[in-house]
Amino acid sequence: MTSVITGDIINSRGVSAETWLPVMKESFNTIGKTPKTWELFRGDSFQIEIENIAEALLFTFKLKSTIKKIKDLDIRLAIGIGNKNFDTEKITEANGEAFINSGYAFDYLLKKQNLALKTPWEDINDEFEVSISLSLLIMDNWTTNSAAFVNMSLQNPESTQKIIAKKLAISESSASERRKRSGFDEIMKLEKRYRKLMNQKLTKI
Repeated sequence: MTSVITGDIINSRGVSAETWLPVMKESFNTIGKTPKTWELFRGDSFQIEIENIAEALLFTFKLKSTIKKIKDLDIRLAIGIGNKNFDTEKITEANGEAFINSGYAFDYLLKKQNLALKTPWEDINDEFEVSISLSLLIMDNWTTNSAAFVNMSLQNPESTQKIIAKKLAISESSASERRKRSGFDEIMKLEKRYRKLMNQKLTKI
């Protein structure tokens, strides 16, 4: 079992690649090296493998907050879960259920929203079709400040709000306000639910 994320940058032509490409590559490099684990194509499109399927949703939150820290940018992300039947040195040449599901989510489900999930399990698909849609009502409307708060919090999960505020050079009350406006606690409840269900599925395989 593995997870494959296919995505692209929204409004990439409106913002210099020098602004967003380095930070995106930096995020990818925390997972692995190109082209085995991740690869860019067509300028602003990419594919990346997250071998631990329980980590996939958290990574999309990190990536979305990384990109939305940059004014006028957003990102589309399609998570596919499943087996990998054919492995190569280039992720874009590998194949299997995870790749097919990611491609399906990208081609069809992202027509309705900017984050989608396709797994082999219909109960999971049904639950997260609704919950992800609701979460995007918040995430798609993150300001650059909200995205920066979420990103800093995700990158430093053990840090207190006081420490996060210090890292962002803002007051603790401002950090508290950004936490509320970003829906951070609610979004993390969704991530926790996803992680629990994925781990349950893995124990049955």
